[in-house]
Amino acid sequence: MENLSSPTVAFAIGMTLAWLAGVRVYLTVFGLGLAGLMGWVDLPEHLRVVESPLVLGISGLLCVVEFCTDKIPGVDSIWDLLSTVVRIPAGAFLGGMALPGAGGDASTTGMLLGGGVALGSHALKSTTRALINASPEPLSNWTASLLEDGLALGALWLLVAHPFWAFGLLVAATAAFVAVLVLLLRLFRRFKNRHTQPGIA
Repeated sequence: MENLSSPTVAFAIGMTLAWLAGVRVYLTVFGLGLAGLMGWVDLPEHLRVVESPLVLGISGLLCVVEFCTDKIPGVDSIWDLLSTVVRIPAGAFLGGMALPGAGGDASTTGMLLGGGVALGSHALKSTTRALINASPEPLSNWTASLLEDGLALGALWLLVAHPFWAFGLLVAATAAFVAVLVLLLRLFRRFKNRHTQPGIA
């Protein structure tokens, strides 16, 4: 991971971590902590809490739980709802820690930005998955979940050496989420219109 002393690099890293927290918070925390513990990346002092055995153990266990529940239609939506209380604060924390204030503590600006980014990615994921679950194709849920797993892993891998590429990947992913969401909404409107039109006539 590049030197966080550069404001632009710190911003890219903080917002990338916050975005990932909104989609795969436990994988993000576990991956970041493991990378720091193994020496693959030199985390700044204020982020090294994720390297602790306790944090790694809990996040690793919850990562496995999330991997399984996220692939069960209906259950994944309940999990997303429950995870709201974790994903958004975690995004705020990661954003604030990556953009520390003058005293080395989390900056208010970083926390607000991180929380907002995490809220946005979480909302896109949750809404898209809810619409997918309502579709008749059972494999679509698995496909979406595996794509999200791959996206999170790929972004974490890129973040270590190329934070700007990781940030760019998630900007593109956001656009893709929005495009899929718009497409699903249009499909549901057409489906609804077809089934309500005879009744109206």
